[in-house]
Amino acid sequence: MQPPRVTIVTPSFNSARFLEETIESVLAQDYPGIEYVVMDGGSQDGTLPILERYRGRICYRSEPDHGAADAINKGFGVGRGEIVAWLNADDRYLPGAVRAAVEHLQENPAAAVAYGEACWTDETGRVLAPYPTMKPFDPAAFSRECPLCQPACFIRREAMEEVGWLDSSLHSAFDYDLWIRLARRHVFSYMPKLLAHSRMHRANKSLGQRREVFEESMAVLQRHYGYVPVNWVYGYLCYRLDRRDQFFEPLRHSAPAYLASLFVGAGYNRRHPARYAREWLARIGTLIRKPAK
Repeated sequence: MQPPRVTIVTPSFNSARFLEETIESVLAQDYPGIEYVVMDGGSQDGTLPILERYRGRICYRSEPDHGAADAINKGFGVGRGEIVAWLNADDRYLPGAVRAAVEHLQENPAAAVAYGEACWTDETGRVLAPYPTMKPFDPAAFSRECPLCQPACFIRREAMEEVGWLDSSLHSAFDYDLWIRLARRHVFSYMPKLLAHSRMHRANKSLGQRREVFEESMAVLQRHYGYVPVNWVYGYLCYRLDRRDQFFEPLRHSAPAYLASLFVGAGYNRRHPARYAREWLARIGTLIRKPAK
């Protein structure tokens, strides 16, 4: 029986600093049926000579796009794999990751998504901490946070087609939006294996565009659940006050920000004011005392 093909897409824009390590982590996989597509948005930083060196081993295109989600969708259209995944141009797979994910999906035919463990690394590749991955899977968790590390996720193409691919109007929270849509119709299956490293550095989207990440994530929560939890509103207001990235610079708790979160959160949660007030009151002590995740 022919093993299922896997289409892996890397969206890239001016990512020459880390791109070659990302590419090598895919090409070093021991799974034979990989289609690897790099979708570059027209980089001017030396990315194209790197891609050219891999001509014949990868498929790549360099053309304008409307953001990473748009580039990933286009890349999935180039490939024909029954299983799809994307790997950002500063992340990397660990050895055996693709084979492990494919075998897990074959062993769990009811699952549409296989996800594993991941670690955060710094810009030099030094491991910082394990990603707080959800286990066992609980779809309700998405109403509170995004508990999956995207590079450690592999998805059946038919499930992606059913829910409508990535929302290209989103520029940072498109993975969060996708997990929510997939979880409403399909099974996610956790695998206790370290699959990927997610690189955290101040130029990446998660930290370099922190305000936009907060605002887009809260918009996704409103769209799908009609409710934005206190931790999102409070974290957003703390960032607006001190501009700490809340990763390398941990969230600095603030009583004024927590007080303001009552009123700002009420605006986000007009349809559920009593629910939000109860959550705010219940968490007032713990959010001030406990360090943020």
